Amino acid sequence: MGRQLAQGSVGAVLDVIAPVAGTVVGLADVPDPVFAEGMVGPGMAVLPNQTASCLVSAPITGRLLKLHPHAFIVASTEALGRGVLVHLGIDTVELRGEGFTMLATEGDDVVAGQPIVEWNPAVVEASGRSPIVPVIALDTNPTDLTPLAAPA
Repeated sequence: MGRQLAQGSVGAVLDVIAPVAGTVVGLADVPDPVFAEGMVGPGMAVLPNQTASCLVSAPITGRLLKLHPHAFIVASTEALGRGVLVHLGIDTVELRGEGFTMLATEGDDVVAGQPIVEWNPAVVEASGRSPIVPVIALDTNPTDLTPLAAPA
């Protein structure tokens, strides 16, 4: 956590930190075409280092607009109109919350680095799913992002 992934270049600068410790990978390497082809938006992904329970943190300071066990959206309070989606693993909605513990509540104001969810990537892998974590800049043009961490 704490590794800066990207920075917005239009309007207010929005620094996005990695929500989990791990290896940064490009979206093209995410095993889901919706993320890999950028249909949700531009961003990067993190392959978690942890194979046991770990904390997932807010990538930006803002308000927790949506919170599900497997995904959440934080809307920036510093760069209005900007938000970041964090999706914990691929097809993890099918786990119906198993292996995830929410540590915040939808509507909460959060600061970058604040724990939002505790999860276990090993549980996700054991279910035959990828634990990769896409981090997506919502309502953002890909040319407005400056990657600050190179994919491995």
